[in-house]
Amino acid sequence: MKFQGTEHYIATDDLRLAVDAAVRLERPLLIKGEPGTGKTRLAEEVAAAFSMPLITWHIKSTTKAQQGLYEYDAVSRLRDSQLGDDRVRDIANYIKPGKLWEAFRSEQRCVLLIDEIDKADIEFPNDLLLELDRMEFHVYETQETISARQRPVVIITSNNEKELPDAFLRRCFFHYIRFPDAETLKRIVAVHFPHLRDQLVQEALEIFFELRQVPGLKKKPSTSELIDWLRLLASDDLAPEALRARDARQAVPPLYGALLKSEADVHLLERLAFMSRRGS
Repeated sequence: MKFQGTEHYIATDDLRLAVDAAVRLERPLLIKGEPGTGKTRLAEEVAAAFSMPLITWHIKSTTKAQQGLYEYDAVSRLRDSQLGDDRVRDIANYIKPGKLWEAFRSEQRCVLLIDEIDKADIEFPNDLLLELDRMEFHVYETQETISARQRPVVIITSNNEKELPDAFLRRCFFHYIRFPDAETLKRIVAVHFPHLRDQLVQEALEIFFELRQVPGLKKKPSTSELIDWLRLLASDDLAPEALRARDARQAVPPLYGALLKSEADVHLLERLAFMSRRGS
């Protein structure tokens, strides 16, 4: 199997090589990059390209590794025992399989996405070391071992909110999705908006890259935000001339709410525009 990207996802050469290497090595693929660069989307497109089902485990700050294996609902069992329910005789009735269990027992080889692993506690990755390495885990309540019928393709994303343990990193194949250059970004835009006027795309990209180069910006606009902005520009049928005629000293671009995500960044651009007007 070789990943070539899909008609909906432009993958660079180094990203395609990273996916193929992780599949061949049978190692989890750890993907990092700026928010909005398509890390989660990558897992969806890999699953589509390989015709595999996708199992997604979205990680939160409260997520525990055990939840990915299974959860034992002791409270429900106690309540049922008080009500005289015959289900209490079989403890398996109170075992809830997690996402790893689902992936390991899948009849078809699947893609398992562990999304935003860095949101969880620092011990979370270490608590999954053996399970991801051996592709099995033990259910103590039922004394059974859940082993992978077919080794899933594991893709793990991180936004670098916290450092991951070295022992975990050693077991992964790592790839950092660099922010796309202008030419790659044009190809990405063409996938989403094949009929958008070239002039409008060109003018929008120039403004977009200018914004990303503003020093002190709290959050640089990402690829996904560019797509949202272009969708708005297209729906408003904005002429390319309207962007081109924009005064370079103007504070913010039209429909800036799709690009800028904090009042601090808006105020920064307004201050820079004020200073530019005073200097002219």
